[in-house]
Amino acid sequence: MNFSSNFSAPFIRRPVATSLLTFAIFLSGAVAFRFLPVAPLPQVDFPTIGVGAGLPGASPETMASAVATPLERQFGRIAGVTQMTSSSGLGSTSITLQFDLNRDINAAARDVQAAINAARSQLPADLPGQPTYRKVNPADSPIMLLALSSENIPPAQIYDAADSILAQKLAQVEGVGQVFTWGSSRPAVRVEVNPYQLNSYGISLETVRKSLQAANANLAKGALSDSRQTWTVADTDQLFKAYEYQPLIVAGHVGAPVRLRDVAEVIDSVEDNRNLGLSGGKPAVLLAIFRQPGANMIETVDRIMALFPQLRASISPSLHLSVAVDRTTTIRASVHDVEIALIISIILVIFVVFAFLRNVWATIIPSVAVPLSLIGTFGVMYLCHYSLDNLSLMALTISTGFVVDDAIVVIENITRHMENGMKPLEATMKGASEIGFTVLSMSTSLVAVFIPILLMGGIVGRLFREFAVVLSVAIGVSLLISLTTTPMMCAHFLRRDPGQHNRLYRFSENMFNRLLRTYDFSLRWVLRHQFLIFCWSPSARFV
Repeated sequence: MNFSSNFSAPFIRRPVATSLLTFAIFLSGAVAFRFLPVAPLPQVDFPTIGVGAGLPGASPETMASAVATPLERQFGRIAGVTQMTSSSGLGSTSITLQFDLNRDINAAARDVQAAINAARSQLPADLPGQPTYRKVNPADSPIMLLALSSENIPPAQIYDAADSILAQKLAQVEGVGQVFTWGSSRPAVRVEVNPYQLNSYGISLETVRKSLQAANANLAKGALSDSRQTWTVADTDQLFKAYEYQPLIVAGHVGAPVRLRDVAEVIDSVEDNRNLGLSGGKPAVLLAIFRQPGANMIETVDRIMALFPQLRASISPSLHLSVAVDRTTTIRASVHDVEIALIISIILVIFVVFAFLRNVWATIIPSVAVPLSLIGTFGVMYLCHYSLDNLSLMALTISTGFVVDDAIVVIENITRHMENGMKPLEATMKGASEIGFTVLSMSTSLVAVFIPILLMGGIVGRLFREFAVVLSVAIGVSLLISLTTTPMMCAHFLRRDPGQHNRLYRFSENMFNRLLRTYDFSLRWVLRHQFLIFCWSPSARFV
């Protein structure tokens, strides 16, 4: 007894169990499809860690030599580091570490923390805090950009509304990972000191700085108490507007106080006046929205769009909130195109099968096997943490032509025995017994083609691995259905040839017979004139 009879016979004899197995495959794929994330490309996490350190007032040269260099020396000893870049500016240093793709990001983070602890003794003693690190993915980009603009509200207030109101509400949306505010800065008071006037009063810049710092000190004010109770004095010394800073006394000169407005111009402005955002050629504050890893991009954007009325109601009517960039537009279009291509391919397969077999049930059986193989693939994709992206959808489209082959081969062999006079059950048993190993070898050879892609390393291998796995899984599910569901349906739904057919059947049968005779005649002629065909063949001229 060969492979196919051992495997297919129990499923043919037990149609209820086989139907339940088929329904389980369909249900697992249908449920998993609802939870699959949607993305433009497969999720490839680059093991990257960013380290930041700050030393207020230090020059870029000092940050590079005193902070970045000791850290880089320790980071260079970590195993698996493929690239290390650093950037030093006024009072800050950032270092980016990229690890090998096979490196676990959590283990790399522990090594980075250990390296920071080892370098702490070599860092400046007045460093305010320990250098910090965070896991980043440089391949991530915002899924959506929102623009907030106004014609009569200054940029500082627009930024404040975007950062303190809109960003907080957007961060609570399911699927949103981070929200960054670009295009301006927080409101601030800028003090533009006139050095000539300071020199005339004999006041240094350090004196002005200390006066401003003292005016913003939010310290404890003490308490008032008697014999029975105590009252805590609560007040704030912080100043928020330019007019509050102008009368501030900076120092004394010839017995008279020198106020801040005498030596500087104090204006309401922003923290960084060299930061500008534009939307449609007009100044605007941009909200960059990043999704959580594995979140469905389309569903996340839909939730954000549903939140728009609430967002607009929480800000001033003078502020205009609009969508600047929506990355899901192209993704929706590509998913829609692939869905249409899948439907068209399945319909074409059904028509081709019907054109050659000219039997309703012989057409319905592969019509069930093809979508069932594709739907069952979604369950494995969910277990592998894959997404619906351009590569996985392309694999599903290509697999449509592969998964139908197994079912057609099985049906054709069973139909051949029924045309020779066998009963459906007997023909199914014998046909499945003969063709089972052939179907297995066909599927195995197709999967073997994608082994080099599965073993490919690097970023390209990570991207195309999902394509190869999805296509291989679809072929594997098709193999399982062709050896279980297809023979069972053939045994219970196919009927013997009645012998009498309509005109369309007789016409198509005559056409196929003529085609077969033509092929038989041409093949015999070629075999009798092999030398002539070999000399005439274009490929033989290059031998």
